[in-house]
Amino acid sequence: MGTKLAEQYLEAAKAALEEIYSVQQETLVKAAEVIAASLIDGGVLHVFGSGHSHMIAREIFNRAGQLIPVSAIVDRSEGKAERCEGYAERLLRYYDWRPGEVVIVISNSGRNALPIEVAQKAKRDGLTVIALTSMRHTGRVSSRHSSGKRLFELADLVVDTCTPYGDAAIELPGTNLKAGPLSTVAGAAAINMLMLTVMEKYLEQGQVPPISRGINIDGTEDEIVRLRRKYMHRIRFE
Repeated sequence: MGTKLAEQYLEAAKAALEEIYSVQQETLVKAAEVIAASLIDGGVLHVFGSGHSHMIAREIFNRAGQLIPVSAIVDRSEGKAERCEGYAERLLRYYDWRPGEVVIVISNSGRNALPIEVAQKAKRDGLTVIALTSMRHTGRVSSRHSSGKRLFELADLVVDTCTPYGDAAIELPGTNLKAGPLSTVAGAAAINMLMLTVMEKYLEQGQVPPISRGINIDGTEDEIVRLRRKYMHRIRFE
């Protein structure tokens, strides 16, 4: 038997996912069209998640059921340098993105220096920037970057995760505390909706999307190696 708080969390998560699906469909289609056009033209999709949002970036990188030409930009500081201006420039030296490609930048609050500077450099370098962020949260906070900008203000397209201000959704009885953050489950759902829509765009053009079947399925390793080979010089498959 579940608990009341667990049931409340399930209902809050369902509500967020249903809101994403109902409100964000037009944006998801637009974003998917841009991504698919770049990938079909031989490009790579880049994805960066700041702080806990790195888990959402990892959701679409190097795993079963996801597109092969995805490069995850990994913050080796594990969020410790998230507020440090100038760190993004050093981090991005190790990654190969090119004009005309797309980067998804993920940050629930959208206020810290690292995701903001990743987006700024991407814009300077001629990439399309898609932000994955909580508009309810970012709309209530100020930027921590010297530019005064928040992530959504720099993006070409914004996918709203529809999560609450403060992230935690469930009030703990008898306290002034909330628990049960939604940003990871909502972000993972939103980015999967986006990637599936990208795959639809491939199919609409009569092309089979380059998807990994997963290395833990028997008989798939040779196929995965073959699909990866085209991108080995550009993507760090870790």
